[in-house]
Amino acid sequence: MNPSYLKPDDQIRILSPSGTINPDYIDGAKKVLASWGLKVTEGEHARSEYGRFAGNKEQRTADLQLALDDPSVKAILCSRGGYGLAQIIDRLDFSAFVTSPKWLIGFSDISILHNAVSNLGIASIHGIMGMHLSKLPADSDQVQYLKNVLFGNLPFYTISAESENRTGNVHGKLIGGNLSVLIGLRGSRFDLKYENAILFLEDVGEKPYQVDRMIQNLRLGGILGQISGLIIGQFSECEEDPLMMQSMREIILSAVNEYNYPVCFNFPAGHVDYNLPIILGANVTLDVSKKGVKLMF
Repeated sequence: MNPSYLKPDDQIRILSPSGTINPDYIDGAKKVLASWGLKVTEGEHARSEYGRFAGNKEQRTADLQLALDDPSVKAILCSRGGYGLAQIIDRLDFSAFVTSPKWLIGFSDISILHNAVSNLGIASIHGIMGMHLSKLPADSDQVQYLKNVLFGNLPFYTISAESENRTGNVHGKLIGGNLSVLIGLRGSRFDLKYENAILFLEDVGEKPYQVDRMIQNLRLGGILGQISGLIIGQFSECEEDPLMMQSMREIILSAVNEYNYPVCFNFPAGHVDYNLPIILGANVTLDVSKKGVKLMF
């Protein structure tokens, strides 16, 4: 199910459940969100520093739990990703959140939260965070699409065809996020339910052999045989390695060679400036043809 879409004067809270952030980015994000007519609050420890983390485990857990429990908070915007949610995800109680669900927004390390709520049957937004809201032009696609999604104007994405794409038309639940984060959750109770789902993957700074290792984990674990479609987002700062004897795309295509579902490359989401929001946990239609790709929410 989708949480309720936002209305003017609804409360959105900025939290930092993972890495520490420059406070100026929180200030900038608050200005943008206020310009949308929202009431903007922030977690007590959103600006805290504890090594690489925005507060210690107890502080980050308390901020997130308070926001999850508060029915007046209609959306939670993570200030940034980084690392840290794996330390606290099992400390959280989602019972009040299930009763009064709200939009969770972020990507990268925030994939852990997306997994958790997807398994509860609740949709969330893989998209830009507080840091990006502060830096991007207010009229950019990334900002405007996020605003549209939050207020109930859902996107219909059309992107160009790629020669490596595999054609097909499927309907299913969209799941996924950062590949490294998803692999880190394999075998835990926060691992995703992959059967008949459309899987979205992105990553940053991983070497081709590391990507191959993770993709092989999905293959050997039977995951790639369970899904009904595959969307490959941006694998940024991942240089090709001629010693692998395959390009990054060939690594992925080789792993799904025995399956006949559609595969889309170069979807504009991930660790790049042009990072469009997608609704994880939503039922979507993926149409991949020789003319291009359509993703309909």
